[in-house]
Amino acid sequence: MTLAGGLLVNSDVIVVGAGIVGLSSAYFLVRAGLSVTVIDDGQPASERCSSGNAGMIVPSHFVPLAAPGMVEYGIRMLPDKQSPFGVKVRADHRLVDWGIKFMRSCTTEHVDRCVHLLRDLNLRSRELYVALDDDIDGGFDLTLRGLTMLCKTEAALHHEYAFADRAVALGVPATKLDKAQVQALDPALDVDVAGGVYFPKDAHLSPDKLLHKLHSYLLSKGVTFHWSTRVEAIKTSTSGVSVHTESSQLSASKVVIAGGTWSPHLTEALGVRMPMQGGKGYSFVIDNPVQLPEICSILVEARVAVTPMGGRLRIGGTMEIAGDDLTVNQNRVNGIRKSVQQFFPAYHDKLDALVPVWSGLRPCSPDGLPYIGELDTKNVVVATGHSMMGLSLGPVTGELVMNIVTGTPTRFDIHQLKPNRWG
Repeated sequence: MTLAGGLLVNSDVIVVGAGIVGLSSAYFLVRAGLSVTVIDDGQPASERCSSGNAGMIVPSHFVPLAAPGMVEYGIRMLPDKQSPFGVKVRADHRLVDWGIKFMRSCTTEHVDRCVHLLRDLNLRSRELYVALDDDIDGGFDLTLRGLTMLCKTEAALHHEYAFADRAVALGVPATKLDKAQVQALDPALDVDVAGGVYFPKDAHLSPDKLLHKLHSYLLSKGVTFHWSTRVEAIKTSTSGVSVHTESSQLSASKVVIAGGTWSPHLTEALGVRMPMQGGKGYSFVIDNPVQLPEICSILVEARVAVTPMGGRLRIGGTMEIAGDDLTVNQNRVNGIRKSVQQFFPAYHDKLDALVPVWSGLRPCSPDGLPYIGELDTKNVVVATGHSMMGLSLGPVTGELVMNIVTGTPTRFDIHQLKPNRWG
């Protein structure tokens, strides 16, 4: 510890949040030669948003959540209690404000401004995952076999074929498949679909293994962790920044706010509004699946993700705009189970309703883009708001955070991601 301008400096950088974005940031900061402290209000094995997700790396997902047709789709889904989308209606001016901004962002012009950046970020993140897998002992089940978008209906298939054409035009490989070709691509899994699209550059991994390996690696490199510690406030000065918790005060030259849906509570006190809503999702794991696919997939009409993880199968889905509510809506979970049985006949009557269900909150910005950048204070960096692409964009976000903290050029122009873009 050293004194700098009257502040007791515990490390060069404090990272608030130990999900995939926070740990990736710590990883790249340590590799840049900086000392790092990580603070998180959970435990190392807690059920944070990064641990229970679908584990997909998705260069195919270059369109942001805020896109044309999403508002109409959401309204159409609202009456169905088992649908993949829902809103917890409540008297909350933040929800109203977020909803208005989301609707205004759902334009073709907005998507056209975003697709190249999201494509490049996801492709770079895939490269970094391959390097990370080599760097961390034991790995985390990284599987570079692509992803299939599976369609039950001809209407959905027509839409996905058109999307595949756009992907190819953007340099993202995609192959259109009929039913027989889908079956031939993954012969171990019986499918009942009209067809699909295969994205060979996509990949998948086991997120719980990834977090465990990153945690162990960072410990071995001297990173200090403060678990079960809630950050109350962040205060800046000309000489550094101090992080105030319930029981202590830590100081550093820089702070990285990577706290997911809770990040705006910290930035607002620093004068920056980052509209955010928690997009609740559910997942459950089948330990002994009756059939185990080799390739991860998304059931298009159901918005359900299916991912093999070692010898297990993780199934997840639903987007509920639910504030900070983590309670499990059994109707939504039943909708996920029903969809899997419709697409994969072997799972009929094989999905145990007693399997524990995980829930987590995706940090959703109203324009579908993450918040990545430095605040005007120049010693606070923000990295959050990745919606459904937090795991996919984790490593590239960590690399960008390192660039920002060290003052080195970023690989991409990220002005669209600035945290203060909403004022």
